[in-house]
Amino acid sequence: MKNAHIRFIIFGVILCLLPLLSSAGIMKTSTLSTLAFVLIYSIVAMGLNLLLGYAGLVSLGTAGFMGLGAYLAAYAQDDLSLGFWLAVLLALVVPTIIGVGVGVVSLRIRSIYLAIATLCISEILLKTFEQLEWFTKGTAGKQSHYPVIFGMQMGRAAVFVIIVIALVLIMMLTYNVVHGQLGRALHAMRSSEVAAQAMGVNVLKYKLFAFALATLYAGLGGALYLFFLKSSYPSTWNLFLSLNVIAMVVVGGLRSIFGTVAGAFVIFAVPELVLKKLPVVGEISGLPYIFSGVLIVVVIMFFPQGLKGLADIAANVFRRKKTPEVTAEEVSE
Repeated sequence: MKNAHIRFIIFGVILCLLPLLSSAGIMKTSTLSTLAFVLIYSIVAMGLNLLLGYAGLVSLGTAGFMGLGAYLAAYAQDDLSLGFWLAVLLALVVPTIIGVGVGVVSLRIRSIYLAIATLCISEILLKTFEQLEWFTKGTAGKQSHYPVIFGMQMGRAAVFVIIVIALVLIMMLTYNVVHGQLGRALHAMRSSEVAAQAMGVNVLKYKLFAFALATLYAGLGGALYLFFLKSSYPSTWNLFLSLNVIAMVVVGGLRSIFGTVAGAFVIFAVPELVLKKLPVVGEISGLPYIFSGVLIVVVIMFFPQGLKGLADIAANVFRRKKTPEVTAEEVSE
């Protein structure tokens, strides 16, 4: 199917059927929750994939921006009673503004220094979440409730569908960005900023755009996390989560939309749904995550293009088997 948008919609429709399986008792509620978090992390990782895969910029501040989106959504919905839509808007706008500020900083520093700068911003946000009790309730955690949309109280299944819709829209937006002028400019900037400037690419403009979009995705992911889990704790938004999001991008494959979703599934869902269910591995605390770490190393060593590269290899093998070989006798005829 050549139309990517149709593929995204079909993917979303399939995902929307999962709550029905859960309500019918075919799928456990915990499994549905795990898959919901996979989809949320996929949205966030897609923003980082734009930043890392296309613009060549490294960020370790993803968790901080997710947390900011979560707390802003909770404060707007529960403390200010602004409703679902304004809560989401606030969770999008504020992290995006901060992301633009980080983009300005990125003009002066690069590579590992930029990663450290974004880590510092994330740590500042983390400390803010712990200390600003009137806004976040501190280490006790901010409690929320399922949103009310168009006068209807949403439940777990409805919020799951909202997450799916958000993911499909983000996939469409990302596809349009990377296959348009913006994507070409980001790719040129990733290869060489000097060469990109020589070709007329405004490096400042596109760096700001890349950071703004990545933080917008993170803010949206944080808001959806809050609406689904109905709580947010400062300890959630730490460096470990930021590193996991990077791992999702690397394992799934740089510059791949479906690969990002697959990477999120491998990093987050495989330890929870598969490894913890194994007889020996699941009985030892922490061991499933060690296996997950080993899997990441194996993928990086043998499949540097991630799961996307592995899928491309499998597709090429399938095409070669499907295409009939032409013998010398057939050529002579």
